[in-house]
Amino acid sequence: MTGLLTAEERRRLRPAETCSFASPVPTQIVSSDEYLPEPQTAQQRAVEQRIRQFGTHMARKLGITRRAFFASSAGMAASFLAMNEVYGTLFAVSPAEASTPELADERARALKGQLVLDGHTHFLRDDTRLTSFVQMRQAIGATGWNPQLSGKPQTLDDLKFNNYYKEIYLDSDTHAALISSAPSDIPRDWFLTNDMMAEARARVNRAAGSRRMLAHAIFTPGQPAWLDSIDHAITLHPDSWKGYTIGDNTHKELSHYPWLMDDEKLAYRGYEKFDRAGIRIVCVHKGLFPPSTERQFPRLRPYVDVHDVGKAARDWPQLTFAIYHSGYRHIGELTSPDAALAQLERTGRVEWVTDLAEIPEKYGVSNVYGDLGQLFAYSVVSHPRLAAYMLGTLIKGLGVDHVLWGTDALWTGSPQWQIEGLRRLEIPQDMQRKFGFAPLGSADGPVKSAILGGNSARLYRYDLHAELDRPDHFAAHKEQYLAAGGQRSNLRYGYVARGA
Repeated sequence: MTGLLTAEERRRLRPAETCSFASPVPTQIVSSDEYLPEPQTAQQRAVEQRIRQFGTHMARKLGITRRAFFASSAGMAASFLAMNEVYGTLFAVSPAEASTPELADERARALKGQLVLDGHTHFLRDDTRLTSFVQMRQAIGATGWNPQLSGKPQTLDDLKFNNYYKEIYLDSDTHAALISSAPSDIPRDWFLTNDMMAEARARVNRAAGSRRMLAHAIFTPGQPAWLDSIDHAITLHPDSWKGYTIGDNTHKELSHYPWLMDDEKLAYRGYEKFDRAGIRIVCVHKGLFPPSTERQFPRLRPYVDVHDVGKAARDWPQLTFAIYHSGYRHIGELTSPDAALAQLERTGRVEWVTDLAEIPEKYGVSNVYGDLGQLFAYSVVSHPRLAAYMLGTLIKGLGVDHVLWGTDALWTGSPQWQIEGLRRLEIPQDMQRKFGFAPLGSADGPVKSAILGGNSARLYRYDLHAELDRPDHFAAHKEQYLAAGGQRSNLRYGYVARGA
């Protein structure tokens, strides 16, 4: 939502909400305007074609619309069945589940009680100025080539709280979510201020009657009065902190205050305050900085990889460092997923995920965690083997109890497809043998249950049963929503490549 793309680049894009196939699982890369989404690949087109065919057949058989089938558990299963047909058998799904709604619904009900704590979610403030989505949609509508947009006022409502509530809490198995933000050197262009995040948490939890939302507080080393801002944020009682070592990720061309995690004269002053306040979880955005972005902003390159994580973790063993996106670099280029997979096949490594996984052994630390936001969503729809490798290497290097679930939703729509992707994914046996990876196991087994919620619950002291033993209005609202025919829209919010 940054406006970094040129007018020519924008002409190569289409809005994902109206111009991508609304399947249960995305069949092409969707991006914000921070980077260009890759065109749909031949494999993704094959997956989409198979899903369309299966959906049409099943809708006729069941006497329902194809949209209704795709919103069902069986429709979700059908999507992963199609992915297996194209990519090889990586997902646990059977033809019977995809073609028998009763079987799919039974499986879905059995997994409802599995804790899903999403530690990486977003929505935009009501007075946001980041209106590039609206501007592009209005321009496309004016051309007349997309009748759905022609003459229709475009708004940012899909990226604000009401739709966030629907897609996170009603349309997915997410029990609790942590609301995050992104800072800017321009105060108006923060996604949400620290006060806004605290207010959103209070509003959600008050309405729910239970602890359904957690909240970050953003810290910005080097910005004027940044230490005073921490003192104010402490009074808001955030559940954890979040920083961007790149500085201003929204306006990279401006970014005046990039910083390093192991800067003893700067960052450590903030850590001292975190420690004294007893708020000791420090989340840090890393990665998502491909070579094309490096060429555009070369001065920021030293701040975006994970080389500064190990020393900071060793110097501050009382703090927990959660590295967002697990440092994954390869995003936003025409060949990014292919480049990451080629790098894996050539070297047995993926920048900078493998580097992160090696930090505990290299530095003798146990306080570094890896977040799956964007990393999992991006790779599982482009190269599931790449997703399997990155999960395997993070589990092997950091420990299965140090990998955290995050989706970066709302940008990618309802996170249910990501939840199902992890529940169904298995590391191929050849990859297990080659890299010494343990299998991921069943959907509700110890590995996936730890990643989806158990690890974050331990860090954030979240007891699902204790929380939801209270009067839980969200659960009642969800039952009413489903009983009234509520269903996932399967929309994504952002851009897809025009040539897809």
